[in-house]
Amino acid sequence: MRKIPLLAILFAFLLISSAFAIGGDVKWNTLKDGVVKAKAEKKPIIVDFFFGKGCPRCEKLEKHVYSNPQISKKINENFVPIFIDLTKPLTKEEEGLGNKYDYKNDCLMLFLDYDMNLLKDPADKKMCFVDHIEPEIFIDYLDMIKGQMKK
Repeated sequence: MRKIPLLAILFAFLLISSAFAIGGDVKWNTLKDGVVKAKAEKKPIIVDFFFGKGCPRCEKLEKHVYSNPQISKKINENFVPIFIDLTKPLTKEEEGLGNKYDYKNDCLMLFLDYDMNLLKDPADKKMCFVDHIEPEIFIDYLDMIKGQMKK
């Protein structure tokens, strides 16, 4: 008799905890919560404006990047990952951030410092991929971006 309520609670917890699980073990935050966390922890931010199914870029990130244990660990330890679901209405803040970086209602990945300033490669190389990115390249890019953080 007591097992049914316990199972219902467990099921509800699993649904809630997976709300921001788009792949791997990356612990995604909302924009509002992520900005607060980044400032408190003095960590850089990864913002992913994400469509998911049907978007080749999003599907490749989910399959080859976010599901890679080495990458998800590096993201969780060194960054504050923020997930913005483009399949749902955006908050005023999410839309403002997207417009600031000219996202045109399309998927986009941003690397920001905790004051929401864009971090980029000093050689101004952009991380682009069409159908696949090697995990090692993404890890190197994360390391380079982390190094751009102001102390």
